[in-house]
Amino acid sequence: MWGKKIKPMRKVAVVAAASRQEEKMLDNEVEMMVPLITEVRTKTGLDQTDIGFTCSGSSDFLAGQAFSFVMTLDAVGPVPPIAESHVEMDGAWAFYETWVKFQMGVIDTALVYSYGKPSPGSLQDVLSTQLDPYYIAPLWPDAHAVAGLQARTLLEQGIITVDQLADCAVRAGTVESREEYFSQPMLSDPLRKADCPTYADGGVAMILAVEGKAEELCEKPAWITGIDHRIDAHHFGVRDLTAVPSARLAAEKAGVHDGPIDIAELHAAYTTQDLLLRKEIGLPETPNHSQRSYSIKADTLMASGLLRIAEAARGIWDVQANRALAHATAGPLLQQNLVCVLSGESN
Repeated sequence: MWGKKIKPMRKVAVVAAASRQEEKMLDNEVEMMVPLITEVRTKTGLDQTDIGFTCSGSSDFLAGQAFSFVMTLDAVGPVPPIAESHVEMDGAWAFYETWVKFQMGVIDTALVYSYGKPSPGSLQDVLSTQLDPYYIAPLWPDAHAVAGLQARTLLEQGIITVDQLADCAVRAGTVESREEYFSQPMLSDPLRKADCPTYADGGVAMILAVEGKAEELCEKPAWITGIDHRIDAHHFGVRDLTAVPSARLAAEKAGVHDGPIDIAELHAAYTTQDLLLRKEIGLPETPNHSQRSYSIKADTLMASGLLRIAEAARGIWDVQANRALAHATAGPLLQQNLVCVLSGESN
């Protein structure tokens, strides 16, 4: 191995994206994804024979049936046969797997998509099944109750204030003013309704391409200049709920601090998580309108993270930003975190 040259990383860009979110969709998952996949193909002029790899993210548990993602492949098309993979995770992790596939040098284009449909049941109760099966899950705390534990810890240690929660809720659009925020009843003390997510059905699809191909498919590709994901301990008893070291490390490895961030898209389901992520990643505590966290207003399990990447890419395409950050999370209380940095320039 001595003297062997290391190949440089291949430059990969997001060249098209389409998304949809609604509080409750009558469409099934296939009907939801068909127009989105069709839209990104139309934008790039590609058909399935031109796409080297397809990767999706979803939850069989949420869909209520094993191998539900196989059914959704009907939205891609059964012919011709495709090279395909699936992650039982938010689509942001399908995005990461696809990026690794590009680095292997075996593909030049790829389709990534994910979707979630929480409306048929109570998502905040279902999420209890991801907790520790011996000590916590048998107590059946819903997602709001668990988030309330973290919020109480943050407030009592003085890491965040109630006024900061109110300001964050106004930024997220769950209330129009601080007065409206403080008039709301507690949903899971100390969290009010405006601090907690509203759930939405939805999906997102995007096409990625390697340098040389990306410029042919998109006028201004959104180049992936850094991406990394990390994980914290699963059991609450061995975690510091006032810190998210996995988010901090992922941001460092992705090169967030190598230059100014014009747009930040955070996958934060609660106002407390939004404030905590900004602290760990190193974003302004009182951000401008482009440092947003829309997942509080509409959270789609298995798609919100990939949607944050899509929105960051749109900021590049619309020339609102030259450098954008996208964040995705999975697991209870920000257990797993992925950070992606996109740029309007390939170098």
